[in-house]
Amino acid sequence: MTITARPDDLSLSAAPVCAPPAVDKAAFREAMAALGAAVSIITTDGPGGQAGFTASAVCSVTDTPPTLLVCINRSASAYCAFADNGVMCVNTLSHDQEALSNLFGGRTPMAGRFAAAQWNRLVTGAPVLEGAAVSFDCRVTQSVDVGTHRVLFGAVEAIRHGAAAGGLIYFDRRYHALPRRA
Repeated sequence: MTITARPDDLSLSAAPVCAPPAVDKAAFREAMAALGAAVSIITTDGPGGQAGFTASAVCSVTDTPPTLLVCINRSASAYCAFADNGVMCVNTLSHDQEALSNLFGGRTPMAGRFAAAQWNRLVTGAPVLEGAAVSFDCRVTQSVDVGTHRVLFGAVEAIRHGAAAGGLIYFDRRYHALPRRA
């Protein structure tokens, strides 16, 4: 077990605002590689245009009311569309959609990303991916800026379960297929 911290930061008292971070960026990224997460394509459509990106920073917040959160880098090409549209769909990928994850995570123009798959709509108008393990159609109710990212809180307005054979997670900087439970 390795603990990465400055020796003077082991107390429970709050560090002054001007103190340098206790953990550097490289150490944090290395540690986060050990945190497996489902892979999702987050989509939006509306006045700001159609956009989508790959994310593993998705989390349930509460079930009353059903709410989840998604983190998006404010320098991402999709950011302005999400900021303008106020809706999003979290499309959790099935094990056979790894290529889509790479496409939506790269520099492919938005039109090319969406042309690579079949899409539908539910309540909000955000694109819903055919073949996704599950899709959460959300209206963004709140957002918070933290460092380089914006955290989007989405009230879930509709859910669509796919008939996927299994899920896709990202762990140790690689994709891993998960079997569907029996």
